[in-house]
Amino acid sequence: MGMRKADFAGSWYPGSESDCRVTIEEFSDASIPCPNSTESVVGGIVPHAGWYFSGQIACNVIKCLNIKENPDTCIIFGRHMHPGSDNITMKEGQWATPIGALEIDTGIAERLTDEFGFTLETDSRYEQDNTIELQLPFIKYFFPQVKIVPISLPPKEASLKIAKRAAEIAKNMGRRTIVLGSTDLTHYGYNYGYTPKGVGEGAVEWVKNVNDKRVVDLILEMDSKGVIQESLKNHNACCPGAAGAAIEAAKILGAKKGEKVIYSTSYDIRPDSSFVGYVGIVFC
Repeated sequence: MGMRKADFAGSWYPGSESDCRVTIEEFSDASIPCPNSTESVVGGIVPHAGWYFSGQIACNVIKCLNIKENPDTCIIFGRHMHPGSDNITMKEGQWATPIGALEIDTGIAERLTDEFGFTLETDSRYEQDNTIELQLPFIKYFFPQVKIVPISLPPKEASLKIAKRAAEIAKNMGRRTIVLGSTDLTHYGYNYGYTPKGVGEGAVEWVKNVNDKRVVDLILEMDSKGVIQESLKNHNACCPGAAGAAIEAAKILGAKKGEKVIYSTSYDIRPDSSFVGYVGIVFC
């Protein structure tokens, strides 16, 4: 069975098992509480910048995905895509992390790719993708036996049907399943070619309290179509297809609402004229 490399280990996050585990434990020990309804949490939204900037948020969302028994499968949606992008997944093999490999849930992936058209990646033929990879050590740490289904869907309404079907297949196969959607929020500043409010503190406050808030509120309302439409209009989610897909899959698994775990920006960690917003949300 082939194994996909951990391409970003040693750069975007620690490359050794010991350093990964120590960092995850430090993130997990932070005073970031899970919502009161922890037992019913079936999914979430996580950011995917390097761990220095957003790892603590992603780690604590994944830690909150506590169902009564350990999950069999994690369906994880990610990748930067435009509406004309292809659907992408892996149907077999493993994906390496510094703390151990995660196996692809071939049963779910095969059924899904029988029903919908996908570009299939393999351990040796794929495009590097930080949006999914950066979550994998957290998933492996908290759920050592879980299998994964990594899925990339473009930001369009047809993707929501595929996401729902993925969760239905998992449910029909008796899998105890959790879902994740990986997206960062507004990429603001000259580095990103997006400066509608100039630069300075006023721009930071606008991103936090206006632009990011619009899409975060839609995620909390579990409005998948609204998330896609809003992000394409106002550039406030870099992977809206992944966010919308996670919402739809979580609904199939019984989620009724979203709860915000934490929000921050890279500006809070390292002030700069160019910065990015991050949010951690759970669905329960």
